Amino acid sequence: MGTHTPRLDEKGRLFLPAKFRDRLAAGIVVTRGQDHCLYVFPMDGFIAEAEKRQTAPMSNKAARDNARMFLASASDEIPDKQGRITIPAVLRTYAGLTRDCTVIGAGGHLEVWDTQTWADYSAALEGPYANQSEEVVPGSF
Repeated sequence: MGTHTPRLDEKGRLFLPAKFRDRLAAGIVVTRGQDHCLYVFPMDGFIAEAEKRQTAPMSNKAARDNARMFLASASDEIPDKQGRITIPAVLRTYAGLTRDCTVIGAGGHLEVWDTQTWADYSAALEGPYANQSEEVVPGSF
């Protein structure tokens, strides 16, 4: 949960928000997410997501494409003693990360966004979210 605004340093390292460090200390996987953000999973969460993709039929092109994008860019990392992880250049480019980043808690994973991209994305969804009149998540309204 929550929104945090760490900065990316000149070596491509990002401080994980302190509230998440204990859960992620044993190792994480960073990979491409939807909407040009990055997903950061604890190792066990990533394994579960990867296994889901292995159950999809290989005859389904969309499933193959999704698995390729999700797995090919995945990078396993161990946070250093200060709680920093290195974001590989290919992932920084994909997400358009420069210096200012926004990290949001998204259930079983974190998302890392370029701060301006997140601001634009969330501003565009505020109205539709506030005015939502039908159930999107079963049982939530």
